[in-house]
Amino acid sequence: MTSLSKNARVAGLFYLTLMTAPLRLIYIPNKLFVHGDATATANNIAAHETLFRLGILSDLFTATMVIFLTLALYRLFEGVDEGLARLVVILGALMVTPISFLNTINDAAALVLVRGADFLTVFDKLQRDALAMLFLRLHGHGHGVLVNEVFWGLWPFGLLVYRSRFLPRILGVWLMLNCFAYLAESVTGILCPQYESTVSNWAFPVMFGELAIMLWLIIMGAKERQPLATATA
Repeated sequence: MTSLSKNARVAGLFYLTLMTAPLRLIYIPNKLFVHGDATATANNIAAHETLFRLGILSDLFTATMVIFLTLALYRLFEGVDEGLARLVVILGALMVTPISFLNTINDAAALVLVRGADFLTVFDKLQRDALAMLFLRLHGHGHGVLVNEVFWGLWPFGLLVYRSRFLPRILGVWLMLNCFAYLAESVTGILCPQYESTVSNWAFPVMFGELAIMLWLIIMGAKERQPLATATA
């Protein structure tokens, strides 16, 4: 195995650790949250508190592993374009990770409200449930996730894949479309939230680009680049 292929597989394995993200982004909202019903949502969280806490833990774990992933990608692509490789680290980790960590505070606040601590007795249950729903929306597609989607959309991973001669260019194109999908979701969620679910449904298939590159890196690795003179000959 060449060093390039080894670096590709290491990056792919770090990418694999991000598969914990859908637990909080997709599974828990679908399982516990009831649209427009704060009391039902709060009751579900109280009944499945361990699952909700696992969602907080998965957010923290994913945000941490993103740091190691972007460093692995930097090592893989620094020979392609060092400047863009640095942007992968900056936009993919240095900007996203702090926001993700801060965003878990919204879930923690919602959990405290649902549990009804002694100092919250000045609020009745309906008020606590409504406040909990507020924090849940701030975490998700109210603000927290939408802000991170801006950086997911701007990081130049797809461009690096396209420019490299050791990964299929079609994956680079797919990843760039994936980035535009994130930006479309973020802009729509901020400016026209009533259309966010529609845009999300249209964009969802494009977002499998990250799954495709992850599997390619793990299974296929990277093809060693040939010197330009040899390739021309």
